[in-house]
Amino acid sequence: METAPQISSFVALGDSFTEGMSDHGPGGGYRGWADRLADRLAARTDGFRYANLAVRGKLIGQIAEDQVARAAAMEADLVTLVGGLNDVLRPSCDMERVCGLLEQSVERLAPACGRLVLMRSPGRQGPVLERYRTRMETLFGFIDDLAERHGALVVDLYAARSLSDPRLWADDRLHLTAEGHRRVAEAVWQRLGHPAECDWDEPLPPSEPPAWHLRRRADLRFAREHLAPWIGRRLTGRSSGDGLLPKRPDLTPLACEDTP
Repeated sequence: METAPQISSFVALGDSFTEGMSDHGPGGGYRGWADRLADRLAARTDGFRYANLAVRGKLIGQIAEDQVARAAAMEADLVTLVGGLNDVLRPSCDMERVCGLLEQSVERLAPACGRLVLMRSPGRQGPVLERYRTRMETLFGFIDDLAERHGALVVDLYAARSLSDPRLWADDRLHLTAEGHRRVAEAVWQRLGHPAECDWDEPLPPSEPPAWHLRRRADLRFAREHLAPWIGRRLTGRSSGDGLLPKRPDLTPLACEDTP
């Protein structure tokens, strides 16, 4: 395990996963693994500063254009970059372009920060993962190669036993629950070299699956409340993040939260 570095500043880049959907915070917005990690780091360091540039729905090209240069200029001790999965889950994905933009982003960020962390994103059990598994594994293999060439760390959430459990995913089936985000924060915490506070990949206790009629009811609710709007956005070229700004656009002091 790496020796934990002294971290007094942290910048998080990415899409909805890093913005924190669907981990609802006490103020009505989203919290998420990056905010949770920042709170833990702030508790150890006076004057800790934090920025979160992630915005839901962003593709890797948008992350590269809107977030990377801004983050590099902040020269933070820690930068996390998670992106590309929104591209991979689109039928017309150009994998060569996605990997090229990731490489450009890493080349810009790695020399400008103390420690760069990349991730192999988690996947929920189900047909969507199977349909795009080959693309995802191509992306994650490229991320491993990038990390080796540029001295970055990789947090492997894709291989996690627990994070494939549907019970750790929200009703939209695209984003982790609060418990899922808590586990991701612990995974990054440990990868940075901090002592484990729990087994973040411990499977949930066994449980009986819901009855057939409850599963069908959940499927119908998912199709009505989440799938149909998502299809509508794809057909009209819109994104869930259109017009939204990052929740913490500047590297500013953070007072740690008491919420676990």
